[in-house]
Amino acid sequence: MVVMTNMDRLAIVAVLTEAERVDIAEWGDHPTFRVRGKNFVFSDQAATELSLKLPKDEAAAVVATDSTVSPSGYGLGRHGWIAFSVEEGAGDERWTQIEEWVRTSYTLVAPKSLARLVDPSTSTSTRRPPPS
Repeated sequence: MVVMTNMDRLAIVAVLTEAERVDIAEWGDHPTFRVRGKNFVFSDQAATELSLKLPKDEAAAVVATDSTVSPSGYGLGRHGWIAFSVEEGAGDERWTQIEEWVRTSYTLVAPKSLARLVDPSTSTSTRRPPPS
């Protein structure tokens, strides 16, 4: 039986268009996951501490209902960023939720043309329709 580490489980990132892992030397080589230079996941080396972006209302609901989740530090929490711990060996149910959050974070940060590849409901335009 192959045991997957938390970092192995973050392989969802590999299927997201133009997503890349960048290890930050100033942060002890902690990995970040980015799309076109914009972070959508922060991690520690073991991927037991993660931070990612959700819509503000969803982030508030998750923080209110999941005791393992808190608003991210450095003022990011007010913009929908959450931080949480993931035990090594966390179950499939937990990782299914995390994978959904990673995809959501990607779609919030990525250019709309890339976000649409993951979530077709992502708007192609922020323009309002003409008045009737």
